[in-house]
Amino acid sequence: MTRHETQPFDGQKPGTSGLRKKTRVFMQPNFLENFVQATFDAVGGVQGKTLVLGGDGRFFGREAALTILKMAAANGAARMIVGQGAWLSTPAASNLIRQRGADGGIILSASHNPGGPDEDFGVKYNMSNGGPAPESVTSAIHQRTQEITEYRKLDAPDPDLDSLGETGLGEMTVEVVDPVAAYADLMETLFDFKALRDLFDSGFRMRMDSMCAITGPYAVEIFENRLGAPTGTVTHATPLPDFGGMHPDPNPTWAHELMDEMMGDAAPDFGAASDGDGDRNMILGAGTYVSPSDSLAVLAANAHLVPGYAGGLKGIARSMPTSAAVDRVAEALGLDCYETPTGWKFFGNLMDAGRVSLCGEESFGTGSDHVREKDGLWAVLMWLNILAARKMSVAEIMADHWARFGRNYYSRHDYEALPIEQAETMLGDLRARLGDLVGSEVEGLSVASADEFAYTDPVDGSISRGQGFRILFEGGSRVVLRLSGTGTEGATLRVYLERYAPEPDGLDHDPQEALAPMIAATETLVGIRERTGRAGPDVIT
Repeated sequence: MTRHETQPFDGQKPGTSGLRKKTRVFMQPNFLENFVQATFDAVGGVQGKTLVLGGDGRFFGREAALTILKMAAANGAARMIVGQGAWLSTPAASNLIRQRGADGGIILSASHNPGGPDEDFGVKYNMSNGGPAPESVTSAIHQRTQEITEYRKLDAPDPDLDSLGETGLGEMTVEVVDPVAAYADLMETLFDFKALRDLFDSGFRMRMDSMCAITGPYAVEIFENRLGAPTGTVTHATPLPDFGGMHPDPNPTWAHELMDEMMGDAAPDFGAASDGDGDRNMILGAGTYVSPSDSLAVLAANAHLVPGYAGGLKGIARSMPTSAAVDRVAEALGLDCYETPTGWKFFGNLMDAGRVSLCGEESFGTGSDHVREKDGLWAVLMWLNILAARKMSVAEIMADHWARFGRNYYSRHDYEALPIEQAETMLGDLRARLGDLVGSEVEGLSVASADEFAYTDPVDGSISRGQGFRILFEGGSRVVLRLSGTGTEGATLRVYLERYAPEPDGLDHDPQEALAPMIAATETLVGIRERTGRAGPDVIT
């Protein structure tokens, strides 16, 4: 039997990163099957197609992969390329789609969200370019979930996901591949591995925290096996279904063990962390934290030192909430700099059109046109290659960068799991007052402009509205507010605070102190703490 009757479920609308729900929601009978069938239908079916499949190893991932394989076979797919054990980091999956000329791929991950039976799970479809599905496809998936009456699934024994090679599943070929090799090989084409081996041979010390998530095996292979870093350089290197109880989000709050080590007296020269599915990164030096916005700017300013980018960048792109630090680099280099909504698909359009080769967002994501996803280990290797070329510490590179370009003090304050109605009402009230804010003075700051960001894609002309609120003050400071779609319950309000300091004597303050006027102005304008009863943000990055 391959056809199974079903009924629609509410709440199967995918966001920019696919569909994320609590794991037990996905484990309901027919819930996963409905969404996968709707996805297959929305992309025109998978008859005769080749797809890539894998995920970050979180709880329910293997079971979901087996279900998807049987559904792909019943829907007529010709070949499924699967990471061994159903493992693939998100950037590695993007690379395989592109390298193998696949028609698309399914990634099983909820990214940086916790994993386990009572935590989060997710399913995302990526297109033939290796990037996330555009809104036209995610809308079609949602529409199909609302009308679905049956799904197709092969009644067959589970295929072997642990042995490399090809097996048959009905008329479909299942090809199990090493999840790490092709990605590690790609990294060798972009970076000077000899210079990096020499760096480690010189006594350079690094700590890489993989947070019990998918990049552990990748990091061990690249840093310890191929580059010769000492055994133990990679910590929390074994992916676990519940990430060892960790929240696999590489920021100062959740990667506190790494933060403590890097800020301690015996800190290594360099520290980094990556998230659940391997697409995010945090960069640290001894006693030095590098904000994601600053990291993007430094990579842009120094990309010419890295072999894969020695010919120069085509252009740069950043998400709207990301600080303008990289804009100043782009201006100095004579490059176009695009400001997009949050979501990697917007970068993908620009990269496919040959307009940019480096991009990033403030939520610990950076990447380039080598794949169509953000890529955590790629960012770490970029930093290492720059350190090897410049023979400076992270702190010295940051000081030099700020002296040249000025400093954009920047921080993000997250208010998590707010009641959705409360969050939407709060921002709705702000929307109604935007026109009255220009010219007003708030906590000693003069409002220069205020709007709700909308983006017209320069490649396909599509328009994305309602992408966040921007309040710009005289002198280059600003506040951005938007609701995030990466959580699985309630609403997460993200508040982005930025202050530009061009003078040398304004470059060495604690960011939260430097941003104090912006924090006060935001509370006066929006009243987040007063209206939510929260004493402060849940996470500060």
